[in-house]
Amino acid sequence: MIHKYSMNGLFIVLDVNSGAVHVVEEVVYDVLDCYKELSREETARLFGEKYKPTEIYEAWEEIEQLENSALLFSEDIYSDIVPLINKREPVVKALCLHIAHDCNLKCRYCFAEEGEYHGKRELMSAEVGKKAIDFLIKASGKRRNLEIDFFGGEPLMNFDAVKEIVEYARSLEEENGKNFRFTITTNGILLNDDIMDFINKNMHNVVLSIDGRKEVNDRMRPRAGGQGSYDTIVPKFIKLAESRNQTDYYVRGTFTRYNKDFSKDVLHLADLGFKQISVEPVVASDSEDYAITEADLPEIFEEYESLAKEMLKRKKEGRDFNFFHFMIDLTGGPCVTKRLVGCGSGTEYLAVTPSGDLFPCHQFAGREEFKMGSVYTGIEKPEIRSAFEDCNVYSKPACARCWARFYCSGGCVANSFNSHGDLISPYEIGCEMQKKRLECALMLKACENAE
Repeated sequence: MIHKYSMNGLFIVLDVNSGAVHVVEEVVYDVLDCYKELSREETARLFGEKYKPTEIYEAWEEIEQLENSALLFSEDIYSDIVPLINKREPVVKALCLHIAHDCNLKCRYCFAEEGEYHGKRELMSAEVGKKAIDFLIKASGKRRNLEIDFFGGEPLMNFDAVKEIVEYARSLEEENGKNFRFTITTNGILLNDDIMDFINKNMHNVVLSIDGRKEVNDRMRPRAGGQGSYDTIVPKFIKLAESRNQTDYYVRGTFTRYNKDFSKDVLHLADLGFKQISVEPVVASDSEDYAITEADLPEIFEEYESLAKEMLKRKKEGRDFNFFHFMIDLTGGPCVTKRLVGCGSGTEYLAVTPSGDLFPCHQFAGREEFKMGSVYTGIEKPEIRSAFEDCNVYSKPACARCWARFYCSGGCVANSFNSHGDLISPYEIGCEMQKKRLECALMLKACENAE
């Protein structure tokens, strides 16, 4: 399988199974359409008005050489790996601790219902957090590197518990042969110098929630009284990003139907000085006025391409920044397992509620049918884990036929469930946007390698 497209004056061809990316001349790009169906002579006649026969023959030979080198039309060798992956010993390597099912913002698009997660407002006690650490150490087997994400709601509303849990985990590292890496996500309202100092000393990564321009952010991320949050958080976020030398953090936003010109929000954040930026599409029911619909996709595609071209321009000017959704590694990249099964939700990655209940990920928290057990009792419903283990790019018919499958790994399982009520039917609008982002990412890499 190949995927070919033209962007920014380049003719780009991806060989799906080998991962090889080719920037080709237009004649090669055209000939690829009929290479498998027509002979060289028939192809020469088909394009006789556009190219000379010698150009067609040279293009044909170039394609043939690449095919013989398994760099075009290569075989799929990965489907046979899936059974081996499914036979792995179950290992949990990461927990998302819902340190606070409460929040001091009232974000309109919040999937967590302003922190309540289909339940009541509550804070995780340090004792529950410590039990979660104990559970992870036991459930991780021989794995050394473990991850803890402090999530909410708003984690800073329960920051004393965060500090105590971190201290406890650190105290167990040496004797158990483990190394914990911590991440925290915050809306920034409660950030102060002491908290920043603790974050910088203990958090491997930090996610700072902001949607971009003041009018965009404040429309969707107000306080309880309706006041905006932008003016409060921007100075704090700038200070924190600078204190981390513009690394190991992301300012992370959500765009909706209200700001389909989201590239302006990305560039606004870049102009504020942020170097690590993530702005992604909202996932919402069609009944919501801010939901992205299929009719919005052409405009959104143009925004992604416009953003990619502006990033090229800024890089030449020495004003470059990283946009998370355009970052791609063509030399190493994720391991085969991650390419086939994705984030590991429900298997390697679990969410823990304030009461200690275990769920497949933060987006399933509070849905009783997905409660897997607790940090006190461990996994009590292995059938739930089995259902998530069975999710891979080959068990999803739409993914098995898709050129982007090894880059999106089948997409978000929670989005599949929320849009279709099952774990294997991809969220189509999200798929289309993901494919456009990948095309932009490959174009940027092609331009980078051409320099």
